[in-house]
Amino acid sequence: MSLVLANVLPVFILILLGWLIAKSGLLKAETGDALGEFVFKIAVPMLIFRTLATAHFEGVSPFRLWTAYFIGVAVTWTIGSLLARRAFGRDAKVAVIAGMSASFANNVFIGLPLVDHIVGQDGLVAISILLAIHLPIMMIVGTILMESASAKVDGTAARGIPAVLKQVGSNLARNPLVIALTLGLAFNLSGLSMNAPVALVVDQIAGSASPAALISIGMALTRYQIKGDLGLSSTAAVLKLFLMPASVFAACRLLDLRPDWTAALVLTSSVPTGINAWLIAQRFRTSQSLAASVISITTAFGVISVSMWAWLLS
Repeated sequence: MSLVLANVLPVFILILLGWLIAKSGLLKAETGDALGEFVFKIAVPMLIFRTLATAHFEGVSPFRLWTAYFIGVAVTWTIGSLLARRAFGRDAKVAVIAGMSASFANNVFIGLPLVDHIVGQDGLVAISILLAIHLPIMMIVGTILMESASAKVDGTAARGIPAVLKQVGSNLARNPLVIALTLGLAFNLSGLSMNAPVALVVDQIAGSASPAALISIGMALTRYQIKGDLGLSSTAAVLKLFLMPASVFAACRLLDLRPDWTAALVLTSSVPTGINAWLIAQRFRTSQSLAASVISITTAFGVISVSMWAWLLS
């Protein structure tokens, strides 16, 4: 267990460091925003590109990987939404945010660095393959469900699925992660190789992704306070940290996924809630405090979940 903590704690120490830097005023909030933009638009895309450009897939199909992970998402999202409606008496809009907050893992800013640190290159390949469809599916499903819920609760007209797909598709076409995934796979399939100077530059930028991502998410956390609806937000946090990785683990075993990919999927599913859940809440102007609270609670206690699963998988 001490070895597990030695691998997990640095991840959360860097998040804490980022939070302290922002909270103390040592760096301005704008600096954290700029760092996060660098991570999202340059550092993490470069890490994904390098991972996929040099990966050896050996004919492995990604469909079992995607199926295993999204079984966990579906189970957790459904239970989170049902609990919000039945146990806490909330409306359909709140239920969507509760389910999404319980099942939307921060795969980019925390999952990637964590898997890189604990599982290594093979784990990064698995997460990169997951990211190819994770954001599109989560944002499309979240938007469609919120459109439907808003129509029921507010009496507004819901946009059709084609309109939602068009908007999300347009956003994804400009998404740096999607572009990096596409270029990485294309480079891999081309059979080309990077010369030494280019490879060194790519390695250096990719190497900055993990620490920069963790510090930037820590700085961003100063905006997400724990307040309001603590019963529901705590319930969603428990589902996120424990039910979701358990569901993903069961699905991986059921589908006989290879051990390193199982470890990568379970670990990334055990990390705190991603900021995208709050973005959906903000866009539809509902349950922003719920999403913010789940993000903060899961980040505060994520070290427990991650350590437990890392120990079980070791």
